Amino acid sequence: LPLEGAFLIEQQMLSDDRGAFARAFCQNELAEAGVQFDVRQVNNSISTKAGTVRGFHFQFPPHAEDKLLRCVRGAVVDCLVDLRPESPTFLQTHMVELTDENRHTVLIPKRFAHVVQTQTDDSEILYLVSEFYAPDAECGLRWNDPDLDIQFPIPVTDISDKDAAWPLLSEQRSIIEERMKI
Repeated sequence: LPLEGAFLIEQQMLSDDRGAFARAFCQNELAEAGVQFDVRQVNNSISTKAGTVRGFHFQFPPHAEDKLLRCVRGAVVDCLVDLRPESPTFLQTHMVELTDENRHTVLIPKRFAHVVQTQTDDSEILYLVSEFYAPDAECGLRWNDPDLDIQFPIPVTDISDKDAAWPLLSEQRSIIEERMKI
């Protein structure tokens, strides 16, 4: 993807008269692409209404997480934000569409934030995470932050109080720059 370290992974389906098979995760293939990914958690999220927004979420180092996210039912868009101060794409965003039909997976690197918006009712995502959840390291960006100017494909219909209350980027940029340094 245009954000260094972020990847869109397309499954190679092997089909025959019985159906199909695809490898959903291979640590060796990721390592060949320069990605070290050790699974610490597997999370499952189900949203009943199209337009539901979850995020922008991230954890500060040393609890920063890589995530491999795939839509297993319905359709979602995932928008990534590069929060690495040393990166040439710092604070740039990129949105990908993940559906149960395209079977794509997005690799969200450490020190990135991301938000998911469901595009259909009853959407379900499954994601592998490289670090354990650490409440003290948790943070987020507001989904409608004017500095990010994210244009979701459909109107936002539902968001948690917690996600709606994250500070604006302008209110926490210096903290992010300091805590996201390597």
